[in-house]
Amino acid sequence: MRTYLVTGGAGFIGSNYIHYMFKKYGDQIRIINVDKLTYAGNLENLAEVEGRDNYTFVRADICDKDAIAKIFAENDIDRVVHFAAESHVDRSIKNPEVFVQTNVLGTAVMLNCARAAWEKEDGSYPEGKKFLHVSTDEVYGSLPEGEGYFYETTPYSPHSPYSSSKAGSDMLVKAYMDTYHFPANITNCSNNYGPYQFPEKLIPLIINNALSGKKLPVYGDGKNVRDWLYVEDHAKAIDMVQEQGRLFETYNVGGHNEKQNIEIVQIIIDTLLEMLPDEDPRKAHISRDLITYVEDRKGHDRRYAIAPDKIKAEIGWEPETMFKDGIKKTIRWYFEHEDWMKNVTSGDYQKYYETMYNV
Repeated sequence: MRTYLVTGGAGFIGSNYIHYMFKKYGDQIRIINVDKLTYAGNLENLAEVEGRDNYTFVRADICDKDAIAKIFAENDIDRVVHFAAESHVDRSIKNPEVFVQTNVLGTAVMLNCARAAWEKEDGSYPEGKKFLHVSTDEVYGSLPEGEGYFYETTPYSPHSPYSSSKAGSDMLVKAYMDTYHFPANITNCSNNYGPYQFPEKLIPLIINNALSGKKLPVYGDGKNVRDWLYVEDHAKAIDMVQEQGRLFETYNVGGHNEKQNIEIVQIIIDTLLEMLPDEDPRKAHISRDLITYVEDRKGHDRRYAIAPDKIKAEIGWEPETMFKDGIKKTIRWYFEHEDWMKNVTSGDYQKYYETMYNV
């Protein structure tokens, strides 16, 4: 049975990845989920799998060398999938040091512990051991409107403390691959959306605010462009890179779905009005009049757009979920999980760990 160590598995993308892996492989794999459970880590995301014999949760900080080394010492880890990161740009602008600590130092700890556990005396590694570092398209900087795409060869040009810290972690992984021939891959993905996303991010924020009749904040002129990827498509890409990707390579994972932020907000409003039954009282207060333009984010990148040509050519992956379908699936999930949203927005989800683990 192959054992996966997933960091940040209680977060948005990490929890979707764990669900995807159990859905695909069932009892053929074992997953150890390591998460510090900061504000965005939520064990309710994994309530459906917590009873599985082949799933283990460990509450630990990836910066804690002793805790991470202990996990490697006590388990024969075959694969590391490294999601754990501080990821919200606005928070990085307010508190950059936390992002450097978690994203750079935490990645260094993970790399060192994996290398110590896996490396043989002759400097080689057992076949099948792999480390996958999950990164972002934001490391590449900003593109002109309507011109060009991010490729794996695009020079790094990060503009926020968040993207700079992720660029630093990417460079560490690249250095370990070059210096130690450490068996790793890097994936750089575009903006994800889907179930379990913390509601400070654009799509769940707009869904939640619209349903509550609150203002819908839009930075600047709303014309900043992002490439959107349904989270389950991303989970599939990560699994395919682990299975078929060439060692030491970087793969860009994009959604082929560029949209301005204001378009996203308008699509969510229109989709909510389409999906809500006429008798639902919330429908009456949802309109484009709720859109409120606010002062632009500092250093706000204008456009991101990924070309996933390499991953398609080498591995055969491409996005399967069109945005019009993905946004309906996402909204439907939030309709069906209103308690989850209430717990997250109230902070009650933090009590889940204490209740489940009696601490």
